[in-house]
Amino acid sequence: MDRIWLKSYPAGVPADVDVNQYPSVVALFEESFAKYRNDKAYVFMDKAITFGDIDRLSRDFAAYLQGLGLKRGDRVAAMMPNVLQYPVTVAAIMRAGFIVVNVNPLYTPRELEHQLNDSGAKAIILLENFAATLQQVIKNTSIRHVILASVGDMLGFPKGAIANLVLRKVKKAVPSFSLPGAVRFNAALAAGKSKAFEKPSIKPDDVAVLQYTGGTTGVSKGAVLLHGTIIANLLASEAWTLPGLKRKPISGQLTFICALPLYHVFAFITCGLLAMRTGGVNVLIPNPRDIPATVKELAKYKFHVMPGVNTLFNALANNPDFAKVDFSQFRIANGGAMSVQEPVARKWLAITGCPIIEGYGLSETSSGIACNPTDSDAFTGTIGLPLPNVEIRLLDDDGNDVPHGQPGEIAIKGPQVMAGYWQRPDETDKVMTPDGFFKSGDVGVMDDKGFVTIVDRKKDMILVSGFNVYPNEVEAVAVQHPGVLEAAVVGVPDKNSGEAVMMFVVKKDQALTREELAAFCVKNLTGYKKPKYIEFRDDLPRTNVGKILRRELRDQAVKEMAVSR
Repeated sequence: MDRIWLKSYPAGVPADVDVNQYPSVVALFEESFAKYRNDKAYVFMDKAITFGDIDRLSRDFAAYLQGLGLKRGDRVAAMMPNVLQYPVTVAAIMRAGFIVVNVNPLYTPRELEHQLNDSGAKAIILLENFAATLQQVIKNTSIRHVILASVGDMLGFPKGAIANLVLRKVKKAVPSFSLPGAVRFNAALAAGKSKAFEKPSIKPDDVAVLQYTGGTTGVSKGAVLLHGTIIANLLASEAWTLPGLKRKPISGQLTFICALPLYHVFAFITCGLLAMRTGGVNVLIPNPRDIPATVKELAKYKFHVMPGVNTLFNALANNPDFAKVDFSQFRIANGGAMSVQEPVARKWLAITGCPIIEGYGLSETSSGIACNPTDSDAFTGTIGLPLPNVEIRLLDDDGNDVPHGQPGEIAIKGPQVMAGYWQRPDETDKVMTPDGFFKSGDVGVMDDKGFVTIVDRKKDMILVSGFNVYPNEVEAVAVQHPGVLEAAVVGVPDKNSGEAVMMFVVKKDQALTREELAAFCVKNLTGYKKPKYIEFRDDLPRTNVGKILRRELRDQAVKEMAVSR
């Protein structure tokens, strides 16, 4: 397919960016540490750290990690929400020559055990709030070194001590745990100061990050993101962002609101690395579900860029105090991870004066590979145009290009695409075409200007507030309950989260209740994966070979929900 989208590019955006500007993410870090040394890099609970601080702290922590006896290429897990230790930790892991394994801190023990075992992580840095989860599974993993952070570690005295006291004793946010041999984060930094740091040679094709995703099935797999892969996505994202930043003069340091979790690839690139590249400061929001607290934080800053998901934009727009925030410098609101709804975009624009620019990406593509022009004021309802260096084809079930204007599976090629799934060549083969295109599982249509619209999903994945939920995984958990004979899981529309999880269950034990099964799911599944609806059935619809017809169940559920309204 010709790159017909190039004619729709904003002025100044190149068809391709030079992905060889940096040999590694570490080279980018070190350039920015020197270039912006005295500028703020991150702010958390009003405490700011500079680029120079991250340079010094991550060097000390890298030396400490190297002193543990880890080998080049070993995996080190980072299990933290948006706190100051996260950027220090990621920079340290990469500078030491190791591979970052991003871990959702809200994982249940079952989910955490799988990811640690699959990645083969030897060490983990985590916030103490989640240490009790690790305690339950650590003996079943290859973890040999545990570094425990606390929220107050980097806030200074007395603020840090007060924050830790409140979280531990008042809010009871740190469940009791026992992890013998664990080292405290600040102790590790102190120990690293006196250790020699050996700077490894890192090349573009070295692995930087394992970003876990369900891929096309329910088994969580690590998308292998190379240093060159991440740099390619970052530089394309920067080129795409510049027209939006230039349309009006900007005053002060470029300021990002980081309300999305940095362990998610969207924020990792669009907040963490883009701010690092441009000398911007990230205002960290640790819990964006606390809308009043988030609005209170936003009110402190004249910010320029805010990536988000539809549910966050909607919740903020419906908060009465949000309209009082100073939006005079607000230039770009990136919408991603789930579809942006037009009523939300319309209300957001009316309040902020800054349109939501919708984009599209996956863990397997190092975040965004398509986006609407950032200098646009119009809501298009599309995912926009392919970014620089990206090729998109729309394929039929046989792998052939569909006629222009017809729906087909979105297939993506470019330096942003992962090297494959970690140690799963069979799964990699399923999603890659012979000529190197990654098959997304999403069905789209491209118009004559190159804008792509998502129209369907080939796979059964459910998208809850921007997070992937795979029916296979939820079903596998449900059938472990002794009262469940079989289960089928589908996604149904939800005004708050885009989609919600609905489970259909055939009982083995007729005494089983919804409440009992729901409690079982809560114990074994992260919050966004747990079923919002549970319906008991005598049997489930099947094909002639016995496969459960999820689509039929979904269609029935959507129809019944429409009638009940």
